[in-house]
Amino acid sequence: MNHLTIQERTIIRQIQDETNKKNVDNISRTEAYFSFFKKHPDIIWSFLASMVSRNGGWNMCDLQGSIFPQLLTDLTRKQLFLTFERANWLIFHDVYPQLLVYQYSTKLNRKMFHLLPYFHVSTFIQKEWFRYWKENDKNRLTTSLIINEQNVIQTPVIDHPLYKKKVFQSKLFSFQDWFHFSCVLFPTCGGEVYGASANGFKSLSKRINLGKRLASILFHPRLFPYFYEFAEKTPHTGSRNDYEQYFKIKTGLKTPILRVSFPVIKHNQHKYEDWSMQRRVSPTWLHLPARHRHPIHLTDWYFAKSNQLQLMLALQKTLQLKKWK
Repeated sequence: MNHLTIQERTIIRQIQDETNKKNVDNISRTEAYFSFFKKHPDIIWSFLASMVSRNGGWNMCDLQGSIFPQLLTDLTRKQLFLTFERANWLIFHDVYPQLLVYQYSTKLNRKMFHLLPYFHVSTFIQKEWFRYWKENDKNRLTTSLIINEQNVIQTPVIDHPLYKKKVFQSKLFSFQDWFHFSCVLFPTCGGEVYGASANGFKSLSKRINLGKRLASILFHPRLFPYFYEFAEKTPHTGSRNDYEQYFKIKTGLKTPILRVSFPVIKHNQHKYEDWSMQRRVSPTWLHLPARHRHPIHLTDWYFAKSNQLQLMLALQKTLQLKKWK
């Protein structure tokens, strides 16, 4: 750091402070992403991040809602929450400094991406920011950020022995199609829901493909204004009532708000490893366009899934089955 100017050192400190301040819980992260997008609408990934982060909050709060406490043991629900929270925290910890470095670059009218190594971000994404500054290819940067952030969580979350054994290899995860979090949902204020299936969550390539599919839905010229209206009008609480309030027919399912359901979790950043030095960037990640094999309009699917969950709970009570581990 000795060769940096006083201004550059100050910027690094300010970015670290701002990141820590916003990386408190799912609510603060979601708001930070959306706030950034409103200031820098060219960085479309930040809107995608805010909407996916909303889904993370809804998934968390499902665990304390009217269904899952009766289906899952307390320990299982706690492990699931910590998995969602860890991934949510790690991505923000990695990407928000990148966004702020870009913000300072626009403010100072000169690229400041030489500061990125001080935030331990991958060499892959460092190159992509320099490229974006030069070429202004929004779609390329969006795809690159999707690739980067999914790689960021691969080793510390998806491949972590604890999460792998307790979450990703559990019977529960095998039945993920039954649960809301098998789809990422983009609601509208008109009571409609769009989105894409998140099957194969353990697969890095499938998560990257999902990210690209979600981006193509979110920024579809016809649909984007409706999603933006929802985000602008609807504060994120973590409760599915955030969007169910717009439904003409109610599901009857209840989910609480996040900040009364879960404590703030203190995280530690373990040893940093540059994933792009260990893993090859597949050309298909960058260049294969998003393909939708299933309908993206999910309103009917959502109501069917809600009914399935209630049926599942009724069966468990009738048959007096044990809670899932």
